[in-house]
Amino acid sequence: MTSKLLRGRTLSFLRWPEAIDDHSAWRYEEDGGLLIDDGKIIAAGPYAEIAKRAGAGVETIDHRPHLILPGFIDAHVHVPQMQIIASYGAELLDWLNKYTFPEESKFANAQHGRRIARLFLDEMLRQGTTTVVAYCSVHKSSAEAFFAESHDRNMLNIDSKALIAEWHGKGRQLYAITPRFAITSSPEQMEMAGALCREHPDLHMQTHLSENHAEIAFTQELYPWSRDYTDVYEHYGLLGKKSLFGHCIHLSEREADALSQSGSIAVFCPTSNLFLGSGLFDYQRYRRREKPLSIAAASDVGGGTNYSMLRTMDEGYKVIALNGEKLNPFQSFWQLTRGNAEALAVAEKIGTLEEGTDADIVVLDANATPAMRLRMETVETLAEELFLLQTLGDDRAVSEVYVAGRPAKSAIVA
Repeated sequence: MTSKLLRGRTLSFLRWPEAIDDHSAWRYEEDGGLLIDDGKIIAAGPYAEIAKRAGAGVETIDHRPHLILPGFIDAHVHVPQMQIIASYGAELLDWLNKYTFPEESKFANAQHGRRIARLFLDEMLRQGTTTVVAYCSVHKSSAEAFFAESHDRNMLNIDSKALIAEWHGKGRQLYAITPRFAITSSPEQMEMAGALCREHPDLHMQTHLSENHAEIAFTQELYPWSRDYTDVYEHYGLLGKKSLFGHCIHLSEREADALSQSGSIAVFCPTSNLFLGSGLFDYQRYRRREKPLSIAAASDVGGGTNYSMLRTMDEGYKVIALNGEKLNPFQSFWQLTRGNAEALAVAEKIGTLEEGTDADIVVLDANATPAMRLRMETVETLAEELFLLQTLGDDRAVSEVYVAGRPAKSAIVA
């Protein structure tokens, strides 16, 4: 790949922003430059300095006045659920039985799996998401189709249900051990998942935890010896620094302590939790408790109702507000980028605009729609612009996406 120089307003985070005026938590260049070579960011800073370093003849792509950020990361998605998103009228367990399991049975057909994998990744790229942690169906061909499509695009994705030796580390692909959740897993399967975690400590593990009250009660009926839902996973050795637990809405203090002490990650899925009436994830309390939780954010499509991480964090803001707290816009965009990368233990590769990281990038246009342009007439600060993007933005606000330095959104064939 030849070198290229991106020009625009660059924003990347160094750490969690404690407040809206915590300027040392991020790096912002009003006229910034990113020099990209062989899929990596090799220089970042003021455009004048980076252009001088790049030298004459380097292709320059001018994205001004748009914002350039690291590509968004979605920590929990269900690829086979594209055609049941926005299915009406059920709580979690009924929704799974009525819609999810029948839909996922279609993925025994490899051709169907490849088609949906292609359309899913197209949709994610349209929304500015460059990395997902994905659930496929129980069929090996489903995961193979997803990995193949992801590999063809050179995306860094984390997926499940395929042979570790075949896909883990191939290109940018990573494998996740995935017992769907305790209800659908036999004790023998849970034992095997724990054994895989011990045998392959570098792998992620993903599952669901404490999404709604009926699920919790049913789990404890199936595992009557357990102290609580989390204890089931704890018993089988599934807690750890690379363990992702989707939802975690109704945790007891003991359960939250167990997740915190093990370094496990609670995954915040606001649109799904609201749509299914599951409950409100207490984001700020989990962060501030004496034993804080590591948190990632996710769309959880198709229980989640939008593929966009902008829309996800808009709903997340409302969930947090209903809990009597606030999430400022810098904190939201930290979560979508560096925050999720840190939770997934991949921040050395993605989630920032640091030199040496993969050039996964999203370009955002805060004037993308008539309503946004009108509101931008009164916007005075970067924080206001970010909040506008979060509140009114969607795929139309995503001007371009780069995956390992290659234009990806503009390359999608309609």
